[in-house]
Amino acid sequence: MVANLTTPLIGIVSTIAIGRLGDATLLGGVAIASVIFDCLFWLFAFLRMSTVAFTAQALGAGETLELRALLVRGFAVAALIGACLIALQIPLATVLLAAMGGSEGVTHAAKIYFSIRIWSAPLALANYVVLGWLIGQARARLALGMQIAINTMNMAATVLLVLVLHAGIAGAAIAAAIAEAAGLVLGVLIARHLTRGQPGVPRATLFDRAKLVRMLAVNRDIMIRTASLISVFLFFTAQGARAGDVTLAANAVLNNFLLISAFFLDGLANAAEQLCGRAYGARDRIAFSSAVRLVIRWGAGFALAVAAVFALFGPGLIDVMTASADVRQHARDYLGFVVLAPLLGVFAFGYDGIYIGATWARDMRNLMVLSLLVFLAAWLVLRPFGNAGLWAALLVHYAARGGLQALRYPAMLRASFPKPPLPG
Repeated sequence: MVANLTTPLIGIVSTIAIGRLGDATLLGGVAIASVIFDCLFWLFAFLRMSTVAFTAQALGAGETLELRALLVRGFAVAALIGACLIALQIPLATVLLAAMGGSEGVTHAAKIYFSIRIWSAPLALANYVVLGWLIGQARARLALGMQIAINTMNMAATVLLVLVLHAGIAGAAIAAAIAEAAGLVLGVLIARHLTRGQPGVPRATLFDRAKLVRMLAVNRDIMIRTASLISVFLFFTAQGARAGDVTLAANAVLNNFLLISAFFLDGLANAAEQLCGRAYGARDRIAFSSAVRLVIRWGAGFALAVAAVFALFGPGLIDVMTASADVRQHARDYLGFVVLAPLLGVFAFGYDGIYIGATWARDMRNLMVLSLLVFLAAWLVLRPFGNAGLWAALLVHYAARGGLQALRYPAMLRASFPKPPLPG
């Protein structure tokens, strides 16, 4: 959970550093660009999710050779996707920035950030693979150390480039790329240490047809599921941009609260992926059900704690993130929605981890698409309420995700762990 909590810090540190300059246009630019990269890289988060699940399942089944093969396969896919993103950077920037609907000044600032940080794509995606591989083996401390190293490097480089050398939004993007590179170097060193003395992966194992087909099918479904989820947040950001630079900047500040709560609670999902995946690989229904109960109970408690922190310290955190008086006031107006978010979203995060650990990817995909439709319907109904209606629709989406997965869970459990027939 602590390792996961550090994940959104690259975007948050960039927002804070640029926000201290007091220019709403620059803050809006880094906000749009950060959301685009969060969503763009998040689209390929199956590299982490499926790696956690497959690694945990291989661990539960005692397939030690497959553990190493999973890491190599993940690196190959990450490099291929990252190269494609770099090659397509111009059309991607044109389409994505146009879709966000920001003002001319905001779009120009975001374009500068995008054109630099896109070069870190292969590095960021490879880091997903390493993190998934470590978490899948329940080596959370190593994952935490890797994340801390990435974000320490990012904070130091951002402060130096933005606040000391006055490199502006370009400096924030360069700092993010430097941090991802440092993280990957550390991740590779950790992987080499853990696999030292073990034989290499035979070509037949690495390119096992059945394993590859299953990996591609699960990754496809997770990608579609993630695309549906990303569509919600891109739509949310785009609607905020159309409401003006101040509203966009205020939503960007509050979005950092959402990211903190999401990644914090998603730490429980990571635990569920590992515990449920290992139990699933061992075909142990009792251990699987026990892990599910633990995740849901602890999730509810942590959600209450996060909501309390936001309610008590939210105004002060808003002041830290921006120096603009207008942005501060707008952000305070909608703080209540952020307080409710973890309470309504905790079951969504918990069941995400359960479904991923058991590789119930197809059903998770279908339920997420349905949740997207619920969000759009809620927004149409609540549209007359402006930005408040937009925030309310987002909370409806949180509730729909968790509720639909909870309703589907008993049937999935029965299908995956059928009870043996009674003797006689």
